[in-house]
Amino acid sequence: MQSRLSDAMDRLPARRALQATAAAAMLAALAACSSSGGAPTTVNQQTTTVTTQSYTGPPPQNADIQAFQVNLWQNVIATNRCGGCHHQGGQSPMFARSDDVNQAYQAALPLVNLTNPSQSTLVLKVGGGHNCWVADPSACAATMLVWIQNWIGAGASSTTAVVLTAPPVQAAGGGKQFPADPTVGNPSYQSTVYPLLTRFCSGCHNPSSASPQQPYFADPNNIDAAYVAAQPKIDLAQPNLSRFYERLATEFHHCWPTASSNGAPDCPGSSAAMLTQITAFANGIAVTPIDPTLVVSNAVSLTQGTIASSGSRFQGSMIAQYMFETGQGSTAYDTSGVTPEADLTLSGNVSWVGGWGLMFGAGSSAQASTSASAKLGTMIQASGEYSIEAWVAPNNVAQTNAWIVSYSGSNTTRNMTLGQAADQYDGMTRSSVTDTNGMPALVTTTTNGAAQAALQHVVLTYDPVNGQKIYVNGVFTGDVDPSKGGSFANWDSSFALVLGNETSGQRQWQGVIKMVTIYNTALTPAQITQNFNAGVGQKYYLLFGVSSLTGVNQSYVMFTASQYDSYTYLFYNPTFISLDPNATIASSIPVVGLRIGVNGTLAPAAQSYATLNTSITSAGYNATTGQQLSRLGTVIPVSLGPANDLFFLSFDQLGSSTHTFVDPPGIPTPPVPNNTPVPDYGVATFERVNLTFSRLTGVPITDPVVQALYLSSQQAMPATPLVSAFTSSAQTAISGLANSYCGELMASASLRDAFFGTGLDASLSASASGFFGASGSPQRAIVINGLTNAVGTTAAPQMASAVGTEVDALITRVPQINSAATVTQATVAACTASLASGAVTLQ
Repeated sequence: MQSRLSDAMDRLPARRALQATAAAAMLAALAACSSSGGAPTTVNQQTTTVTTQSYTGPPPQNADIQAFQVNLWQNVIATNRCGGCHHQGGQSPMFARSDDVNQAYQAALPLVNLTNPSQSTLVLKVGGGHNCWVADPSACAATMLVWIQNWIGAGASSTTAVVLTAPPVQAAGGGKQFPADPTVGNPSYQSTVYPLLTRFCSGCHNPSSASPQQPYFADPNNIDAAYVAAQPKIDLAQPNLSRFYERLATEFHHCWPTASSNGAPDCPGSSAAMLTQITAFANGIAVTPIDPTLVVSNAVSLTQGTIASSGSRFQGSMIAQYMFETGQGSTAYDTSGVTPEADLTLSGNVSWVGGWGLMFGAGSSAQASTSASAKLGTMIQASGEYSIEAWVAPNNVAQTNAWIVSYSGSNTTRNMTLGQAADQYDGMTRSSVTDTNGMPALVTTTTNGAAQAALQHVVLTYDPVNGQKIYVNGVFTGDVDPSKGGSFANWDSSFALVLGNETSGQRQWQGVIKMVTIYNTALTPAQITQNFNAGVGQKYYLLFGVSSLTGVNQSYVMFTASQYDSYTYLFYNPTFISLDPNATIASSIPVVGLRIGVNGTLAPAAQSYATLNTSITSAGYNATTGQQLSRLGTVIPVSLGPANDLFFLSFDQLGSSTHTFVDPPGIPTPPVPNNTPVPDYGVATFERVNLTFSRLTGVPITDPVVQALYLSSQQAMPATPLVSAFTSSAQTAISGLANSYCGELMASASLRDAFFGTGLDASLSASASGFFGASGSPQRAIVINGLTNAVGTTAAPQMASAVGTEVDALITRVPQINSAATVTQATVAACTASLASGAVTLQ
């Protein structure tokens, strides 16, 4: 692997030379792709079937062309991908020609950025919607990036890297924001740009056309959707930089006839008309004012940052990956680059969440087809190893038999499954040393519970020696697979990959999944830690330009930022850095009172850096990593959305520039507090009740009798620990669950003997009145002592004594109520009363 990377690095200078000489020709060729109104374009087809023909042309001339053929060329030559247009004799550049891979290689070189593959023309084009072969351009871009990385050598190192890219220079405030409503403005979008697009572009960029092509900014039937799709292609600050204008003016894309062109396509006239309407629309939007006395950085939006979500991630040997970037629709795309893509179809109560993720509710799942899922079985059987990596946030720590990621066929047959068992995680793998259900399972035994109702990085690995291992937040739980390792010769390739459930729909998991990656190797502890540290979700490095304030060339204050959820952004790790590797800090640069602004105004709250007081120094600054300014983080509310919210930084002092910040008017004095006494005690919530009953009786929460009752009655039990919220229905539900646990306790000889001893075994069906006798009898003591010990005679002796008294009285009353009551019935009644009492449920 290392030699492959070295070879790739050795090839870089030659590649760069070829790229430099071919750049101008490539641009001209792209522009020529559409003359006389534009050449035909391929139709977006949502399919995972790739149809290619056997290659019979000249063999690759060197190792690099061979790498290109294997990793990129064979993936794009399909007629329903790039090969539909960029084939021999088709549109230039002909990088997807199937007659000569060597010529295809030469055509592809200028389209690849070797130092920053994510900025490759091929990635940017499909990411912008150009001939994307699925419904989501971001999925095409992510997949294309994987293919390019594998070709140029990044795939050989199996680790993606982040290259910081300077954002466009734009002033803080004084900017323009897209109105929320396309019909608002003077003039509005509806009366300027939209009519041109619907008239001349709806033949392709319209979901109802004969040849629909994303993005659908020319949809004549849905202006709101068209408006959202059009915004990334309009520059309000500099209309002449808008993609709508550039496509016509410099790339001659689908120009239309004008009054003076005698029916021929008129690109100068078309582009001028488009620029006029974009300019009119932009001029009708008021500038966002900003306090001119502030000391501010340049401005940047979230999506103008450098994508950091996959930065420094180990991705070697991945065979399926789901980043959930689409944000809408019924499909979650596999962007691993390994065909066939095992895209997931969403069904039931599953919804997209902001910051890239899926939320699974009751009755939901995301499932791939069995044919596409078969690649998992084929590739994992070949290696004998696998890893399931997932970022998950469980809704609660009470759900059991809840499958997070499963490659299986039914409730009782599977190849591999990562699931949740209350406050623990479990793994089940079919092998030569387990049954077809992957049993016995590996269940974590962390004292405080490995599973938490918070975002966690969970990895299940398998190798033929150790079997399964589970890692949570980068740390091995220490649990040993009871079966150790085996072979996968008995795996079933007819199973399907499913997230959030079982294929039967009867193993529901509820919560949020932010990312899933499946590998056909067992990740090492170092690789798992690396991926945990890389994080997950829609995360960017935001570079706020401050060169004019610091005097340091190409200098920025960099924040790591993400859309934390649908309503907020998370900002953290502010760092001073220069993109000039030769930049130096000549003298100390003070940084005092940093605040975050959005859309022309300082955020009214969450200014965690307002008290910052530090200095940038030559000793503290590192040319590679910069200098961290604070370890704090903060959350900023979403205003106009990730594409339109424009952020800037304000400083009380940066370098020699100062501003005296005046706090806004204080918050009004709150009303006189409510002095109503608050109880010192609360009540156990539903999941605590369930776990407590299980631990006291020894009956597992997965017991089918108690689990069925718990799932049907948990909503009637306390959801909050407030005594004031405790109702009679909550007590009824708790008593019913306690009765179920006590019944299962008495039905199991081993559990019953562990709890009460063996004194009841011979008389379970005997008359309760005859067996227990009067108060103080040894038979009564068997039950009383067992239940008071469960309550805790040491921690709460008075409570245990009270429970003993009440149990004694209850044993007397049961035969009076029902003369035929047996020892089992009376014991279950006493047990139920004890477990459902305040001695257990108060906290």
